[in-house]
Amino acid sequence: MRMNLLFLSVFLLFSLLEMRLGFVQIVHGENYKNEVERTEDVVVKTSVPRGKIYDRYGNVIVDNVPLNAITYTRTSTTSIDEMIEVATNLSKYITMDTKGVTVRDKKDYWITKHPKKAEALVTENEIQKLQADEELSTDDVNDKVYKMKLDRITDKELDSLTKKDLQIISIYRQFAGGYALNPQIVKNENVTTEEFSKVSEHLSELPGVNTTTDWKRAYVFDDTLRTILGNVSSSKEGLPKNLIDAYLAEGYNRNDRVGKSYVELQYEDVLQGQKEQIQDITKNGSVIDSKLVQSGHSGKDVVLTIDMDLQREVEKIIEDELSKQVAHRDVSPNLDRAFVVMMNPNTGEVLSMAGKQYVKNSQTGKYELQDAALGTFTSSYEVGSAVKGATVLTGYMTGNLTPGETLVDEPLHIKGTPVKSSWFNKYGQMPIDDRFALRISSNSYMWKVALRVAGAEYVPNEPIVNNPHAFDVFRNHFAQFGLGVQTGLDLPGESSGLKGTATDPGFLLDYAIGQFDTYTTMQLAQYVSTIANGGYRIEPHVMKEIREPSEDKKRLGSIVYEDEPKVLNRIDATSAQINHVQLGFHDVYHLPRGTAYTEFNSAPYDASGKSGTAETYVNGQLNYNTTIIGYAPSDNPEVSYAVVIPYSHIQASGVADPYLDKKIGKRVMDKYFELKKERAKSSDNTNDVNKKIENADDAEKQTKQVRKESN
Repeated sequence: MRMNLLFLSVFLLFSLLEMRLGFVQIVHGENYKNEVERTEDVVVKTSVPRGKIYDRYGNVIVDNVPLNAITYTRTSTTSIDEMIEVATNLSKYITMDTKGVTVRDKKDYWITKHPKKAEALVTENEIQKLQADEELSTDDVNDKVYKMKLDRITDKELDSLTKKDLQIISIYRQFAGGYALNPQIVKNENVTTEEFSKVSEHLSELPGVNTTTDWKRAYVFDDTLRTILGNVSSSKEGLPKNLIDAYLAEGYNRNDRVGKSYVELQYEDVLQGQKEQIQDITKNGSVIDSKLVQSGHSGKDVVLTIDMDLQREVEKIIEDELSKQVAHRDVSPNLDRAFVVMMNPNTGEVLSMAGKQYVKNSQTGKYELQDAALGTFTSSYEVGSAVKGATVLTGYMTGNLTPGETLVDEPLHIKGTPVKSSWFNKYGQMPIDDRFALRISSNSYMWKVALRVAGAEYVPNEPIVNNPHAFDVFRNHFAQFGLGVQTGLDLPGESSGLKGTATDPGFLLDYAIGQFDTYTTMQLAQYVSTIANGGYRIEPHVMKEIREPSEDKKRLGSIVYEDEPKVLNRIDATSAQINHVQLGFHDVYHLPRGTAYTEFNSAPYDASGKSGTAETYVNGQLNYNTTIIGYAPSDNPEVSYAVVIPYSHIQASGVADPYLDKKIGKRVMDKYFELKKERAKSSDNTNDVNKKIENADDAEKQTKQVRKESN
């Protein structure tokens, strides 16, 4: 009996439930369906501060400055009239810059404020004629009518707009520039405390308006490394047009601020952070409820391999030497730029990448030195004899030369061409080995190596054997060092250099001494690093670590990712062959007649390297590019470098090489070891997990200054 009663009770309960469901579905089903259709959930993503950027020692390079901001979020059904009404009310509490207001903005506003007068600008007959055109859709007709109205608004009508109207227009422009349910910055600079307070007090009468905290990038070291750091788009710019599809696919909003170039672009996914996500429940286009879906947090911090103290000193050295030499226009009429790259040859960590260039100021007409660090990997030049180490090693690797082999340096008399000779030997014959050839920079020795690679030997007064394949052989071997190919640097826009297209045999000789193809300063740095570390081509990189954002103003956050050295390849030479070229490079710096002996023989550190000079033409005039590469200490290299001085000097009577490349090379290496000695007295450690923020006070001063300027 009890079981039967239980079954009966369950049956009755389910029957009641079915009746209730039927009542809901049949009687009120359509109403509930319409309610659901009128109500939708929309997730709004709110921007968060980007991650900071530090140098290898924990110095803040790029920081965020908090700014008071006023935002506006419109719904999908917000009308123009409603936005203008809110803009009108908001204009009572804030002052906008009206310089950006265009004539078109004024006309659009005038049409909205004077609908009857605007309608009278186009006659009924004109509208009917447009409607009678079967090729025009309704939207096409409306567009043409609106354009006719715009064209017929006179200056008199526009002059009737008051300063108050211009304020409203300026605010409305910001409203209209955003996307539905995406917060749009109305004003985030020069927002006074009074403006912020008044708007906050009157939010109830300003639907869609909100007061919040925004951020602005601050560059603690001013223009130092500025071009390498890149830029971030403004909220007005939003997503870059060339990248908009890719960003939208990743969930970005169209008006999001993102990295546009170089470090900011390369590490956008790291620096961007996690946006706060708020779910807005809307009804008939109005927000009826909101709830937090995901908390936001700042982007992760990027620690660069760059040593900012060294970077600043290198830039000062370039500025000093460049400014002194450009004053000698009789010697260096086309000199306007110089580039330096310093790196760890064992890890590929770029310690400094500096460039300076004189650029004419369009306003003052005067030439000013500007940051040109991008040129270290985007601009390529003929680099001259600096590549001779690669030429000798190519001879070894192809079996056309043996370490210590003697060849005769002599002027080459090639049929049908002018005599070609080394700079130090115009007439006689000098038996020399490969080390001595590197030391005194023999062209003749390198030409004979190139002829062997082409399958020939030098015969006086005879033509050179034509072997176009020899260019491929040389380029394939030079590529093992990073010459003529991208180095793998973790920044966009790297150049591979330019390859000569001619295959005449004479150009092969030019190639062997660095006067045919062009190379970047970064390629030279990778090349000399490959020789310095025993034959391993290491990928250069500027990102050292990625760390969590830190609330502690004195210390960086925990390490999320640490970049490891990446070996791209090892050259095909033996250790003994590489060591022989290393000895030749050491001779260049330390033995008499070495082309860098004067500068480096007395240095307090033991360095090795190779200098170079290449012919180039500027407006038909013969100029010289000068270069120098090197590393130190010679027996256990920890730093390598490359210096490129395009258009260093000209060929003219009484004009001598100013050795600008060697002066800069010596000074930057001196500075490296000076800083190393100073740091040895402190506890600075670039690999410290619990890294301190070394310039916290300077960064705070800079952010205060930026905030002051913005307010």
